[in-house]
Amino acid sequence: MEFIDLRSDTVTKPTPEMREAMAKAEVGDDVFGDDPTVNRLQEMAADMMGKEAGLFVPSGTMGNLAGILSHCQRGDEVILGKKNHTFLFEAGGISVLGGVHSHQLDNQPDGSLLLSDIEAAIRPDDPHDPITRLICLENTHNRCGGTVQTPEYIRQVADFAHARGLKVHLDGARLFNAAAALNVSAKELAGPVDSVTFCLSKGLCAPVGSVLCGDREFIKRANRMRKMLGGGMRQAGVLAAAGIVALEKMTKRLSEDHARARNLAEGLSENRNIILDAGTPATNMIFFNLAPGVKLSTSQIEEKMKTKGILVHASGERRFRLVTHYWIDDKAVDKTVAVFADVLQ
Repeated sequence: MEFIDLRSDTVTKPTPEMREAMAKAEVGDDVFGDDPTVNRLQEMAADMMGKEAGLFVPSGTMGNLAGILSHCQRGDEVILGKKNHTFLFEAGGISVLGGVHSHQLDNQPDGSLLLSDIEAAIRPDDPHDPITRLICLENTHNRCGGTVQTPEYIRQVADFAHARGLKVHLDGARLFNAAAALNVSAKELAGPVDSVTFCLSKGLCAPVGSVLCGDREFIKRANRMRKMLGGGMRQAGVLAAAGIVALEKMTKRLSEDHARARNLAEGLSENRNIILDAGTPATNMIFFNLAPGVKLSTSQIEEKMKTKGILVHASGERRFRLVTHYWIDDKAVDKTVAVFADVLQ
């Protein structure tokens, strides 16, 4: 059975153009720095982010980890939101592997952090306290509904941080989705921060990889961290070739995914057993809760949907997240609305 897979945009498969580019990729040993395709991808990524250099890494989690470890020493503290991906879903790597302490703040509904909360979290120069070193932001913000952080907000946080001697790292896993939603360039969103990671393997459809970007000295440190973490790859140009296609082609079409998410949300809004989050979708993610009268569990709903050819994934008790992407077309949207109506009747 060919499934309609709405569990995440991580399920995207490489396009035919990507597969062809991968097959023809010129390669070398990336640990020696002589894989021309990886080097081209890194240069493209850095330019698109407004940074001096880039580093191809196997995953966004490794990109965030290498980035934070490159900014912080053991015992330093990073300020981030309680709903940020790094805090929730990256296995505590910054603490386990880096000895970096985290100070978690409440995210606002749009995913942002209040400057007043950040200021209150900055530690005094006291031997009892860890040293505040870094602020981490996320754009789009996954657990806050795929919401976007504006260029003005990012600039405000960066200016605030830099005035106090702090650095800012941006988890931009879906940064190009934010850029598409705001109709701005990715560079406008990433320019003010000191480092940024973005994923090639979500809505951009590449099979593997993320890129971490920053100034040359930062990337030099991050390259050491990547090696330490086991991320030094060899003939990685085979993978980077798909990433180049992603940057050249897939970044330009993300608004289509957003439009289909809006159409899907509109269709689901007519189902009395579905309670959509206010404002959903902000980008390509739809969040909703089950109405009180629904007797089925989320696992039962997942199974019933699967038998009808649709894969969905619960994001909490009586709660779902649906994600549109390149492989979800208009017919898939219509079928999903109809099947939910059948399952939740």
